[in-house]
Amino acid sequence: MHPAPGGPSPGNHANNVRIDPQQLAMLWQLAARARDAQTEATLGFTVVNETLSLLPYRQAAWWRGTAPGTVAAVSGLPESDPNAPYVQWLGALCRVLARAPETAAPSAADATVAAPTERARAFTAADLAVDPSAAHVVQDWQAWWPEHGLWLPLADRSGRSLGGVVFARDAAWTAVDCALLGELAQVWAHAFAAFGPRPSWFERARVILKPGRQQRRVLIALAIACVIPVRLTVLAPAEVTPKDPFVVRAPLDGVIDRLYVQPNQPVAAGTPLLGLDATTLQSRYALARKDFDTAQEEYRQTAQLAVTDDRNRLDMAERKGKLDQSAVQLDYTAQQLARVRVSAARAGVAVFADPNEWTGKAVAVGEKILLLADPAHVELSAYVPVADNVDVKAGATITLYPKSSPLATYEARIDSVAYRAEPTPDGVLAYRIRATFSDATARPPLGAMGTARIHGNWVPLFYYVLRRPLTLARQWLGW
Repeated sequence: MHPAPGGPSPGNHANNVRIDPQQLAMLWQLAARARDAQTEATLGFTVVNETLSLLPYRQAAWWRGTAPGTVAAVSGLPESDPNAPYVQWLGALCRVLARAPETAAPSAADATVAAPTERARAFTAADLAVDPSAAHVVQDWQAWWPEHGLWLPLADRSGRSLGGVVFARDAAWTAVDCALLGELAQVWAHAFAAFGPRPSWFERARVILKPGRQQRRVLIALAIACVIPVRLTVLAPAEVTPKDPFVVRAPLDGVIDRLYVQPNQPVAAGTPLLGLDATTLQSRYALARKDFDTAQEEYRQTAQLAVTDDRNRLDMAERKGKLDQSAVQLDYTAQQLARVRVSAARAGVAVFADPNEWTGKAVAVGEKILLLADPAHVELSAYVPVADNVDVKAGATITLYPKSSPLATYEARIDSVAYRAEPTPDGVLAYRIRATFSDATARPPLGAMGTARIHGNWVPLFYYVLRRPLTLARQWLGW
């Protein structure tokens, strides 16, 4: 049976190290327990406590290498208190060992002991005394620890430090102890790496761009990708609007009495569309009719008297003028009264929102009320925000993706682009684009709304990616 990856293989560290089969079995069990740990805390507890079944020791602690470094687990304690003096001393010791591994080199007497492994490093207080920054650690050594310590650094596959495990006991560490703990260190490092934070994109990029053949390949691929031609596109809200509609406007000042049609109702030419309140006009017409009848009667009487009286002949011209004025006023009032009902000038579909919004509303002469549109004669209106404009020109293609039909698309060709941006109903400053559908037989229904993809010029990929950042940089720096 071959050992699992990262499992025990003591022969990798030393050629002449003989290991007891029972220790090898226990090593296998500890590796399995480390791989089965569900949380980082469980794994730390297993490392500092259950390793005692493999090797004897008095104290053990796991030091998490995440800056600034903390003692996360201590043997014999369910949870370590970071404010405890012993835990603080352990943290200082681990920082010294991790910061200056050369100070933790084995002494001359123990050099043959630590030689079989590059991971486990035995040390004593005398080994740390050469480092001036470890003076406070050496001073308190006798109060907390036995004579011999063992530092087991942990690192992931990329070499990033994950911390370490430190052991202490009265007896010196043997080559077998270092070999066994060196194998366990690989398993523990792999397990702790699974619970640790994932490397950031910057760290991954730094590994990929590490000088070498891979770096050259990546840079060549990026250079080729930057010059790949792509087409500038922009997404804009769009709506299917009538083309050349007939605008129905208020014929005179007044109040809308009622609308005779419903939204999107097909109407024929001559169909009544709306009516204005005629109460005021009827009163004016009745008054104008009364004035006309009075002026006509006065003119008739004056004409009869003028036959026998020359003085009345002079009044005929004045009476004739008043009669003509009243006739004009009567004719004008009659024409206005005839215009209170508006009929369709041509066939089409009545396009407006809600009839209740217009009923009883006062309108001024010429005010737009509704549209008469031909459903077969439509166009596409898109609104490109100023910030997303890609220098769209007439003749470019545009694709509509209607919201009501997610699987349908409609191609159109741009007819005109507004030279001036205007606010949209949503308050966004945008250019209005009008386009004609390419397929005369397949057109979306009138009023359909969706998103339009507008196609611009062909540009290199690096320009496509950096276009918006360059625009913002120029606006901010004033290039």
